[in-house]
Amino acid sequence: MSLSQLAREIKESPTLALNEAARQLRERGEPVIHLGAGEPKSKVPMDAILSCAAKLKTGEVRYTPTEGIPSLIKAIIRYTEDHYNKVIDPKNVLATAGAKQAIYNLMMTLLNPQDEVIIVAPYWVSYPEIVKMVYGIPVIVTPESGRFEPTMEDILQSVSSYTKAIIINSPNNPSGAIYSEDLIGELVEFCENKGIYLIMDDIYHQLVFSDSKWTPVYKFVKKDLEDSKVIVINGVSKSYAMTGFRIGWAIASKKITEVMINVAAQNTSCPSVLLQAAAAGALGGLQNGVENLRLTLENNANIMMNELNSFNGIKTVAPAGTFYCLPDFSAYEKDSVKLSKFLVDKARVVTVPGKEFGLEGYLRLSYCGTVKSITQGIQRIKWALDPESPNEIYIGDRKFRRDWL
Repeated sequence: MSLSQLAREIKESPTLALNEAARQLRERGEPVIHLGAGEPKSKVPMDAILSCAAKLKTGEVRYTPTEGIPSLIKAIIRYTEDHYNKVIDPKNVLATAGAKQAIYNLMMTLLNPQDEVIIVAPYWVSYPEIVKMVYGIPVIVTPESGRFEPTMEDILQSVSSYTKAIIINSPNNPSGAIYSEDLIGELVEFCENKGIYLIMDDIYHQLVFSDSKWTPVYKFVKKDLEDSKVIVINGVSKSYAMTGFRIGWAIASKKITEVMINVAAQNTSCPSVLLQAAAAGALGGLQNGVENLRLTLENNANIMMNELNSFNGIKTVAPAGTFYCLPDFSAYEKDSVKLSKFLVDKARVVTVPGKEFGLEGYLRLSYCGTVKSITQGIQRIKWALDPESPNEIYIGDRKFRRDWL
């Protein structure tokens, strides 16, 4: 079998692979705890379900305009006004099959072969792979040790004549960090002066904890949207717990949006009209579910941090939002892939290796599950790694003795 070199170089999604591994363990009856998932347990908003069902009942489940159905476009425009204090035109919006698809369509639109995209570590695992899929070059910027936010100097050192775009994810997956207003303001000014695209992945922007603040990028944009280099990516997957609905969007100048629509038309055509109707229902319906999820996540994050800080050797930075934290486990094992496999084998706890996010020695832990899974999961990790922890533990109905420390 002859496969393209490009296809062979694209890595498997580690998060999806771990989800499958956890599923297989559960099917075998193993008492696995999944601390790697980026999927909230809360229910999909009822307004989304009702809107989807109403469309289904009509029997008119057809193609839609590539850019999205009018009700969804209008809902995205209202959402942008409410959360970004920015008035946009319908021709500035493209609805896509998830935020990931929006990023792919955007990269396909912007990049020529060998163009560079600056990506800050820790980064979402798909950014480098998507850039490579359109023959671009990902340039990774790693902040100083122990920091999850770069300085402007860190970024400037990586800018070259080939730099086409910088992508920023704040609040950040996997660290939960929120980049400062000063940095976002500096990035906007720099990118607009230099003609470099600034791509803001804001998928977690509503899931910010009480002592933290997220500031919309348009606060710093001085140019008209049609002349601006700022592009915003968002979607309903995280804040509305609608991961399976796969609806995201991009907001850009009309010229860029027009080309993205052409890319989408030849690639995926349009997202399902049922799922678009559901997303429009969620965006235009009651919003109390978002706040309930945010409060639950904040409580869960505090519990996870307390559990992590209860044993020696781990360096933690409290998350300011999202579903995740990114503790440094290098005192126990510098190879995060090896450590992650060890914890699955010995403790039946699924984590995501920090190597996949550009930071070796770290593990991404998710707290969007139950309090029970958080406390028991960290207890198992502590038992597996910390010599000062009790030597025996129950995993499911079986008692295990630690014999490797």
